[in-house]
Amino acid sequence: MTIALQYCHITVNDPDASLGFYRDALGLVVRNDVASDGFRWVTLSSDDQPDLQIVLSEPHAGRSQADGDTLQELLTKGVLPMTVFRTDDLDATFERVRASGAEVLQEPIDQPWGPRDCAFRDPSGNMIRIQQAG
Repeated sequence: MTIALQYCHITVNDPDASLGFYRDALGLVVRNDVASDGFRWVTLSSDDQPDLQIVLSEPHAGRSQADGDTLQELLTKGVLPMTVFRTDDLDATFERVRASGAEVLQEPIDQPWGPRDCAFRDPSGNMIRIQQAG
């Protein structure tokens, strides 16, 4: 039996602003952009892992008003789970993302638990960590 991650959802306030981070700074490719009931879902992936899809959606997209409000509150606080990406050149990736204007939380560093990584906030406040591929 095999099992693999197919989709990862990231909640964002503004899909267009988020595309500047995920598409332009991180280099992901837009695979799908769907409008439904006044909201959008944007699906991205990397050319290296086209089957692993990252879905950007707004807090109220496909959710009840109460659930969307709760999710929006957590997003605003910056307490939603982080997303971790892997790159083969951490320093170059860090410089590319920093040049995009993204908020730097941590410059590249060797962590005591093993990986060399850095951290940013996306335009919605989500923590994004990027690790050097081992």
